[in-house]
Amino acid sequence: MKQHETQFSLQPADAARLANLTGPLDAHLRQIEARLGVAIANRAEQFEVTGSSQATVEAAEDLLRSLYQETADETLDEHAINVRMAAATANAGADTAGTDKGKHRKSDYEPQQVAIKSKRGTIRGRGDNQAKYLHAIAMHDINFGIGPAGTGKTYLAVASAVDAMNEGRVQRLILVRPAVEAGEKLGFLPGDLSQKVDPYLRPLYDALYEMFGVEKTLKLLEKNIIEIAPLAYMRGRTLNDAFVILDEAQNTTVEQMKMFLTRIGYGSTAVVTGDLTQTDLPRHQKSGLRDALEVLRGVDGISFTFFEAKDVVRHPLVARIVNAYDARDARNGESTAP
Repeated sequence: MKQHETQFSLQPADAARLANLTGPLDAHLRQIEARLGVAIANRAEQFEVTGSSQATVEAAEDLLRSLYQETADETLDEHAINVRMAAATANAGADTAGTDKGKHRKSDYEPQQVAIKSKRGTIRGRGDNQAKYLHAIAMHDINFGIGPAGTGKTYLAVASAVDAMNEGRVQRLILVRPAVEAGEKLGFLPGDLSQKVDPYLRPLYDALYEMFGVEKTLKLLEKNIIEIAPLAYMRGRTLNDAFVILDEAQNTTVEQMKMFLTRIGYGSTAVVTGDLTQTDLPRHQKSGLRDALEVLRGVDGISFTFFEAKDVVRHPLVARIVNAYDARDARNGESTAP
């Protein structure tokens, strides 16, 4: 079989950045080789990539160049490499899907480039859908992020909120969740209101701790600059100059969703995230997220971003699990697609 190869140099030459890129005992390079089906050799900043097709060789070169740029301000690890490779392969598939004879198709928008410093490094969108999601949040007052677990819906929404607060575009951050999960109600849980609500909001706390740090997050919570509350407590309020995130929105009722969306005031941005395949409402009750998708799609000023299994940035098995469940639902004639 004919082999294709490319040779290139990563500049500026920097021993520390090259070590960051290649990983301990070249572990990162071996990880890329296994995923993309190429062979990578290097001597200092000079690299050679060999593969069975020109496309895979070029994809590997693009990935290495992109990763090397990130080594300037970010420490790479196995998880980070896996996330970047997932985005690279997703983008490669998107470039040729639906085009004539595989011709490259450029995106019809310029994505908003968001780079947010956190305690663990720089946060950016990975892949087309995450880039579109961040772009939509920057351009619209109300945004929906819909898709399976692990696609970064909530994490990127919190990152956008932190960015808006740091730049002074909003004065408050309000994080909201419906307190109905797995058939349980708040009244059945022990403790006061805060102790009842905390378990449902833990993923939001975790994201804030990572981006602000624990100490700063707690101070902002004490000053009520960051507010975390169950959805029921939004009734009757008008939210001005705030960034509002409604998480796990598939568990809202139709009435709750309408109530939440009509709370939005001047200078505010709202992001609604959810997974229509994981609704915990009673079977006879329609999800407010699904209803909003039917009613509001196409309304000016509201954006919808739909994530798929290919966008999952957790362990690679998560994407395969999502695909397996989707295949089962398809066989049974159940539709979870928007």
